Amino acid sequence: MIATYGHGTENDFVLILDEADQLRLTDDYVAALCNRTSGVGSDGLIRMVKQVDGKWFMDYRNADGSLAEMCGNGIRVMARYLVDRKLQPSGIFAINTRAGMKYLAVPDEGDISVNMGHVEEIFGEIEVETNGKKWIGYNINVGNPHAVVFVNDLNDAGELKSAPRVTPEDEYPDGVNVEFVQRLENGELAMRVHERGVGETRSCGTGTCAVALAATLDSKGRLPATWIINPPGGRLKVEIDGHGNATLSGPAVLIKDVEVKDVDVVRN
Repeated sequence: MIATYGHGTENDFVLILDEADQLRLTDDYVAALCNRTSGVGSDGLIRMVKQVDGKWFMDYRNADGSLAEMCGNGIRVMARYLVDRKLQPSGIFAINTRAGMKYLAVPDEGDISVNMGHVEEIFGEIEVETNGKKWIGYNINVGNPHAVVFVNDLNDAGELKSAPRVTPEDEYPDGVNVEFVQRLENGELAMRVHERGVGETRSCGTGTCAVALAATLDSKGRLPATWIINPPGGRLKVEIDGHGNATLSGPAVLIKDVEVKDVDVVRN
């Protein structure tokens, strides 16, 4: 079976085309493919399925095999795959996810924009603890959960080899993505992220949207707002309109096709 390796601001993925929805991917199989020592190596896996209504569905898995609602960088990489492989015309089209339908603007070349939908603050104080330090931050929902804190220096978060402790724990029964944000002198933002089920990654699309809303709230600003956000892997733009809907824009790159072990096919 042939899979494709690609990334969006160095947030990387294994993509598997399963147009007829026949492949059965176990958690262990996904984890093995995403393993950076013995597999292809990636932050997650995207299985691309064509639904009966003709729209594409993004079956997104974290690197440990667990299900996730969607991925803002990953959906741009999936869209680039569909257009480059002539499976979908360029322009504006939708991809369905576990967090609902997402609409993208996909040119033949260049950055891709995706309407990430509504971004909202979940009211109530949260605390993030790691590297012997604690911060009070923002609980943000982008279709998946995020805890966002502002730091003086991104190095304050330490090595992030294990998940930061976030309280109250009952706010996040399925885990949480944690973003550490530093304000830059030019008005832009720098960030690091620890993704649930993955670890620290070079970028996070939904995380940048969470950071954009948190930065607006933290600066006592109002919507609409536009932020340039710099994760370690690159540069992304997030625009949030007056209704709280976020649009994420950035690159998506396909690197190579790789042959991987076949998986079971569903027998109808």
